[in-house]
Amino acid sequence: MPFGKDAARGEELPGGEPVETAQLIDRIEEEINLLARNVDILEKLSKSPPIGIIRLSEALHLPIHKTRYSLHLLEREGVIQPSADGAVVTDKAREFWSNLSSSLDRMTEVLQHLKARAAERESHPSPGRKGY
Repeated sequence: MPFGKDAARGEELPGGEPVETAQLIDRIEEEINLLARNVDILEKLSKSPPIGIIRLSEALHLPIHKTRYSLHLLEREGVIQPSADGAVVTDKAREFWSNLSSSLDRMTEVLQHLKARAAERESHPSPGRKGY
């Protein structure tokens, strides 16, 4: 969702949400979607022989540039490596899979806490203030 110069002034979206908050939440959501895409790619690579970027992007219905970026990130983490026939999973992938669940549990706790706080603020809105 693109925002112009008005974002810096703290204007509100139609739902009353400040633009800065929407941008922050959008960036976090994009990172979560990136994690999900990386997990999809790693899962596909784990279940198949070496696979090239074009076949991988077609199999997962992803644009090639997004597939390439995810492969770059996964390679940088050491969970995949390139080969003559395409990307292959390394032994470090096991460590990734074992840490993923506990990491997601921690994130879920934080998200549930934030959701409870947001619900509380919705039911007891603070009086509006002007300025700082």
